[in-house]
Amino acid sequence: MISDVGPRKDRMTAAEAIAFVGQHGVVLVSAKGAVPRLSEAIAGEPIKGSWWAHPKSHHIFAILQAVTESEDILVCRLVDGKLTLVHRRLWPALVRVADRFSATRIAKVRDEHTPSGHHVSREVPFPKWVPTEVKEQAKGIGEQEALTALGPWTLLPQPSLKGTSRKRRAS
Repeated sequence: MISDVGPRKDRMTAAEAIAFVGQHGVVLVSAKGAVPRLSEAIAGEPIKGSWWAHPKSHHIFAILQAVTESEDILVCRLVDGKLTLVHRRLWPALVRVADRFSATRIAKVRDEHTPSGHHVSREVPFPKWVPTEVKEQAKGIGEQEALTALGPWTLLPQPSLKGTSRKRRAS
C-alpha cells in the first residue's frame, strides 16, 4: 500500500510524524503492507527499495528514532510480522483483541545499541508493557468495536512467520 502522501516542500517533523501515526492508528515503519508506511510519509513520496538509500535517509532515520521513542507509540510486529507502530489511542482496542494475534506480534520491540556498538532488538512480552489504565479501558470495548478501530487490515489473512528468524532478547 502506498502511503497517502503527496509531494512536500518542507521536512516532516517528529510531531507531524507522531500525528500521522495518530491519524492512521496503525502504520508500518517501512515494509509494504495493508497499512500506510511512515518512512514514505517522512520522505514525502513513495520509496522504491530501502529507505536507507533514499536521499532523505538521514532525516528519515532521525524522525523514526524520535517517533519510536515516544511514549504514545507502541513498536511491535503486529502487521504481517513487520515493524509496526500503534498509536496509544488504539492500545485498548489492541488489548481487547490480543488473543487474535501471536505473542510475538504484540510484544513491544525496543532497539538498543550495546556498548560494543551492536544493534540489538529486545522485546517486552505482552501484557507486561500494557499500562493498567489501558487494561481497564479494554474491558469496556466490544470485540467488533476493537477490530473496527484497528482497521480493515485485521480482516485480512495473516501470513505465517514460519522460517523467519530474528535476533531478539526478552527484557
